[in-house]
Amino acid sequence: MHLIIDGYGGDISKMWDMETVRSFLTEYPDNLGMTRITEPNVIEYNGPNYDDAGVSGFVIIAESHISIHTFPRRNYVNIDIFSCKAFDNAQALEDAKKLFSLSEVKSLVLDRGLEWLDSDQGLNETSSQRDALVVDRS
Repeated sequence: MHLIIDGYGGDISKMWDMETVRSFLTEYPDNLGMTRITEPNVIEYNGPNYDDAGVSGFVIIAESHISIHTFPRRNYVNIDIFSCKAFDNAQALEDAKKLFSLSEVKSLVLDRGLEWLDSDQGLNETSSQRDALVVDRS
């Protein structure tokens, strides 16, 4: 599952705060019942485009990753929660809104990890798996 969040109209001071992002990325995997396997990597970015400045961070979890990109001068954030383990995406959306005091969010949930490209590949793969499980009973 991949939850994609675009948030608008939040608390700009939180969007600039590297510790807010770091704390969330440190603690949130546990809240989702997931396993953090790296420390969060959080940086402040000030590039050539004035409006692109902000804080970006990510954490690798055993189930995939969580990332945050803030754009305080645009009053906008991107948050991605990508996991091969199911989680409560409605609660995660509320948690993101609360984190940055967002007044509006748009989100999309993508099912990821589709097993096969087409039905023929699926049939061949499951047949091979079944054949491998056959026990010689002679």
